[in-house]
Amino acid sequence: MFNTYEGLKQWRKDTIRSVADDHFQLNAFHDQLMYQTVTIAMDKIEREQGNPPAPFAFFVMGSAGRFEQSVWSDQDHGIVFDGNENVQHYFLNLGEEVSRGLAVVGYEWCEGQVMASNPMWCRSTVSFQAQNSDWLDEASWQSLRNFSILFDSRVLYGKEELLERVKHEAFSRLEKHPSLYARLVDNFEFIKKGVGVFGQLLPDQRQGMKGDIHLKETAYFPYVNALRILALRSGTTAAPTISRFEALKDTYPFIVEYEKDFRHLLDFRLRFRQGAENYEKVHLLPIDHLSKEEKLELKYLIKRGKQLFAKSKSIVRKELKL
Repeated sequence: MFNTYEGLKQWRKDTIRSVADDHFQLNAFHDQLMYQTVTIAMDKIEREQGNPPAPFAFFVMGSAGRFEQSVWSDQDHGIVFDGNENVQHYFLNLGEEVSRGLAVVGYEWCEGQVMASNPMWCRSTVSFQAQNSDWLDEASWQSLRNFSILFDSRVLYGKEELLERVKHEAFSRLEKHPSLYARLVDNFEFIKKGVGVFGQLLPDQRQGMKGDIHLKETAYFPYVNALRILALRSGTTAAPTISRFEALKDTYPFIVEYEKDFRHLLDFRLRFRQGAENYEKVHLLPIDHLSKEEKLELKYLIKRGKQLFAKSKSIVRKELKL
């Protein structure tokens, strides 16, 4: 059953609802699906092109990297390999096969091409280190977003130390140029407002979303960005937000009270969105489907995330005298 992408697709279809009401079981299941997909792709490429020409790691980013996927998810992944760039073609072929396999299994293609089939996300350790430096030097909204995407990554298959090497080089650069933290913090502040001045939930006004609140952009991102800021400041390589809470609570004790809010938010999303019919709908919650108590619950969680982000930003700026 697990020897083909179609078999994995059927396994996903048969199993996903049984784990959809538990955040950790759901994300562990996603990990299994993606790992098995990479294994099938790896077997195919080895038959066609031989063994890998260098040690490598396949890693996931975005919600997969942070262990925060919902029932539906798109693809965000890359490959880092040891050695020089003249073996890149092998790993690009692998990345293309993995991307194709994941699409069959049920993970939509990434519109932004953040996939291992894209040379930007399939590089040697040295090349990724140089790319990080370029992104930080440029410090545009897009370059810092790319840096943040890569930072929210974890290895799913292969040599973890290769990705660790890339992250530690970035930490060294940030320590030498602390003003870069200010640019990153400013970049993270672009968060969609979810609660209005009169305490009302603010629905999205974009085409096809009117009447819905975008949970990821309004509720999740403040928590995610706050813990990302603190992780960057402390040199913490863990990508999942829950893992960052655990790793950082001794250094920043104030975050302990917010961890339960974030876990509550994870449960809140699954409670209402596990029945979403596709990836486009999985983050959209119709406000008129919520009871008065549920609206109060969501407004509280949004406000707490905003508060956590403000505190984290203030602490990092104070530490660095920015």
